[in-house]
Amino acid sequence: MKRILIIWGGGRARGNTIQLAEAFAKGAKEAGNEVEIVSLMKKEVKGCLGCNACRYGKPCIQKDAFNDLVPKIKEADCIVFASPLYFWTLSSRIKAFIERFYCIAEEDENPPLGRYEKYPVKDCALLMTSADNFFWTFEQAVSYYRFALIQYIGFHDKGMLLAGGCGDTNGKPQIEKTEYLEKAYEFGKSIYME
Repeated sequence: MKRILIIWGGGRARGNTIQLAEAFAKGAKEAGNEVEIVSLMKKEVKGCLGCNACRYGKPCIQKDAFNDLVPKIKEADCIVFASPLYFWTLSSRIKAFIERFYCIAEEDENPPLGRYEKYPVKDCALLMTSADNFFWTFEQAVSYYRFALIQYIGFHDKGMLLAGGCGDTNGKPQIEKTEYLEKAYEFGKSIYME
């Protein structure tokens, strides 16, 4: 059994992204994993101030929900980032959450190329939804995910599900008309297949 923490950074309570995250969670639970979905709509996480007050073992000085989420982050085996596509990248809620990882970094006297510190070793995955479905729709989001989380922080990528073509941004969610809910369920079910 693995502990999977899903961080949902969408803005619609019953939108495409939460439906995708719930389908993933259902599959992961059925496979015997412990799964929790955290809504960044309900738990406000502000962006990093860059003040450096938190360096190496000290908590962030901001008094918001991130400090309460640190134990969940540290206990999780896998963090799944669930975001709608906003302006061709991850939502600002998800980006603010990622920025705040700065306060859980530890000193590293010999960091790998491009890093300044070390982070807890975690698996991660990306779930995204979008109205558009061009060949380049998720390019910037995927680049950010790969660079910030995989290459810089050093998480281990367990995969991505990029659900494009989920309906008009001005209309109701239409993910149920696509194959993506089934794909998310299967992704969740198989993420830790032995």
